[in-house]
Amino acid sequence: MTDFIKSAALLLVLLNPFLVIIYLVDVVEKLGRKEFVQVMIRAGLISSGVFGCFAILGDAIFSSIVQAEFASFQIFGGVIFLIIGVQFVFRGPAAIEMLRGRSEHLAGAIAMPVLIGPGTISASVIIGKKLDPLIACAAVLAAVTTFVVVIVALKALHDVVRPRFEPLVQRYVEIVGRVTALYVGTVSVDMIMQGVRTWATKF
Repeated sequence: MTDFIKSAALLLVLLNPFLVIIYLVDVVEKLGRKEFVQVMIRAGLISSGVFGCFAILGDAIFSSIVQAEFASFQIFGGVIFLIIGVQFVFRGPAAIEMLRGRSEHLAGAIAMPVLIGPGTISASVIIGKKLDPLIACAAVLAAVTTFVVVIVALKALHDVVRPRFEPLVQRYVEIVGRVTALYVGTVSVDMIMQGVRTWATKF
C-alpha cells in the first residue's frame, strides 16, 4: 500500500495541477464549467491510457516498438518544453496557441505535451517496475483522477474570484506564468543535457 501511495504521489507531483492551471488559463477563461470538465476528463483518459501502457511495457516500448533510445525522447521532449517556456516568457498565456480552438481538439492538445511528457512517462515506467501491472495502472488512474479533480476545483475557484478581482487575477497569472516558464525552461535544458549525456556514454 505504501508503494502504491508513493507511486501515485510521484506521478501527481509531476502532473502538478497548480502549474498546469497557469498554462491552461486561456482554456479556463474561454470554456464554461461543464465543457471544461468534459475536456479535462477526455484529456485525463488519453493520458491515463498512455501512462498505463508505459507502466506495463516500460522500456520495451522504446527498444522494441519505437526502436529508439529513451535519451532521444528526453532530448525531443526537452526541446518542446523549452520552446513553450521561451514563448511563455515573452508572450504570456497567449503563447500556447495550440490550446485555442474547438473543444473536441483541446483534449489531445492538453494531453500532449502538457500532461504527457518525458517526466510523467519516466515516472510511469518507474511505477511499472515497482508494482504489479494492475496495481500500477490503478496508481496511474488514481493520480490522474486526483489531478482532474484538483484542476476542475481550481477552475471553479477562478470563476468565482475573477468577476470581483479580474485585474488582480490577470496580473497574478501573468507574473506566475512567466516565473513558471523560467522554471520549465530550466528543467527543459536539463532534460536535453541528460539525453545528450546518455547518448555520449554510448560512444
